Amino acid sequence: MTIHNLSLRWLAIPILVASLAGSARADEQTETFVSIGSGEMVGTYYPMAKAVCQAIFSELREQGIWCSAETTPGSTFNVDHVVSGELEFAIIQSDILFSAYKGIEGWNGTPVTGLRSVLSLFPEFVTVVARADAIAQVLTDLAGKRLSVGLSGTGPRKTWDVISQNIPLATPVQMREMSEDETTSALCNGAVDANFIVVGHPSELVSKWLSSCPSNLVAFRGPVVDKIVSKYPFYIRGFIPTELYHVPGKIQTFGPTATLVTSASSDPRMVATIAKTIITHVAELKTLQPVLAGLDAEQMVARTLRAPVPLHPAAAAVYKKLGLIK
Repeated sequence: MTIHNLSLRWLAIPILVASLAGSARADEQTETFVSIGSGEMVGTYYPMAKAVCQAIFSELREQGIWCSAETTPGSTFNVDHVVSGELEFAIIQSDILFSAYKGIEGWNGTPVTGLRSVLSLFPEFVTVVARADAIAQVLTDLAGKRLSVGLSGTGPRKTWDVISQNIPLATPVQMREMSEDETTSALCNGAVDANFIVVGHPSELVSKWLSSCPSNLVAFRGPVVDKIVSKYPFYIRGFIPTELYHVPGKIQTFGPTATLVTSASSDPRMVATIAKTIITHVAELKTLQPVLAGLDAEQMVARTLRAPVPLHPAAAAVYKKLGLIK
């Protein structure tokens, strides 16, 4: 495999490689290599996938399972490569799952019905940072502004395509496609007026936007958001934790949930093992990445039951046994 980093899927992340060298027992049993597709390296998905592999490493090693986090272009790529079997698991935005499973947006007429949810991880919020001189404080102020919305096929771009149909701006935004690592300079040199992203907080990228030049967070609130959340139940309301960015006030917004997904054809034993190991290591996960600090096992499973794709039966059995599904 040559696409992106999938050719590395047979190599464990460094922490696993070091441990493998000293594990005689691993050599004596059949080994299973599990890849978790994530996102761009500067986003939150890749560090989260690494944190998951790190947290569950010891227990999985005893069963001959080796976990590897893979960088990818994001949710849309992950959908296609989970179904093809090139990724065993992947982190995908819940709104992207909805579009793929229903066969809409980028999957027009071709529903991807082989997707199965394993566990909802954390909420991701629609986040817009505008340059101070763009004078954009709320959603409607984005009318006519130049807005970076991510590259075609990425999760943020897909989210923008969905919600923009429901935003009655006086003048449409001028969309600009660019990778995440281009957005900071574009914001500060005036190439764009604002950056759009869907992300868990705290986000290093959002922090970089806010600290690199005079800028502010843009609030998403009011009847427009009410309509979107009512129409798309996989979105949840929330507030951007401004205290994490040393920004005053409350910024209302909404967004999807980052969800761990697999294929309906995945080995049930492997799915059950991964599901159980993650849900029983939540306390450790909370210490590994700031974005995971708010994890709660009961909330994670409750959100999974509301995911736009069916829960994998093997994961469901695990949560029932643990008393997380009544």
